[in-house]
Amino acid sequence: MHLKTLRLTLRSDRPVEESAAKLRGFFATRFNEYALLHQHIDVDKLLYRYPLIQYKMIYGVPLVLGIEEGAEVLKEIYDKYEEIRLGENTYTIVERGIALKEEAFGISTELITYEFITPWLALSQNNYQRYLESGREARRELLRRTLIGNILSASKGLNYVVLEEIKVAIGGLRVCNCELKGTSFIGFLGRFMANFAIPDYMGLGKSVSRGFGTVKRIKRKEEI
Repeated sequence: MHLKTLRLTLRSDRPVEESAAKLRGFFATRFNEYALLHQHIDVDKLLYRYPLIQYKMIYGVPLVLGIEEGAEVLKEIYDKYEEIRLGENTYTIVERGIALKEEAFGISTELITYEFITPWLALSQNNYQRYLESGREARRELLRRTLIGNILSASKGLNYVVLEEIKVAIGGLRVCNCELKGTSFIGFLGRFMANFAIPDYMGLGKSVSRGFGTVKRIKRKEEI
């Protein structure tokens, strides 16, 4: 299948220091009438589905990705503000970059190499201890199966029916420390291969709306 995506990048008058979660907070507050921006149906009720709007900080540059209906929301609001307030800091927007595309999503006839460019939160409370107690190969297999599950979960949220086996090869993922809502987690950065087409800057795993698990295709052919 193909997905409509809209990628919005915001260039400000100085480098942005805050997290993607703060960027999400700005849009959620500024445009509260759009449920897809904040994943809440009302104040206390979460919208449980794969996020169709995802917020990223890519090397200090704010990026917002809209998928399908999320792309339509971003088209409506992308120029309705001249500055963004993140925490205690306010940044003047000096340039907006917009890329509207139809991109492939789903089983591919070839293996595609990707890189996690923001930390992938692969481990839950249930499997974190199992990961710590496992050897190298068992850890790799646990992460491989988790990644397949993440792809299946995203597919379900985007109404794509997976009819063939998803094949994944995990490369040299490295552990990194990250924080979410004041809690420390371990995440993973690095490469993987999959027989599955994923648009650039889509997220996999936990907290993708807050910028975690962002993937980008490696353009040249390389073995993991």
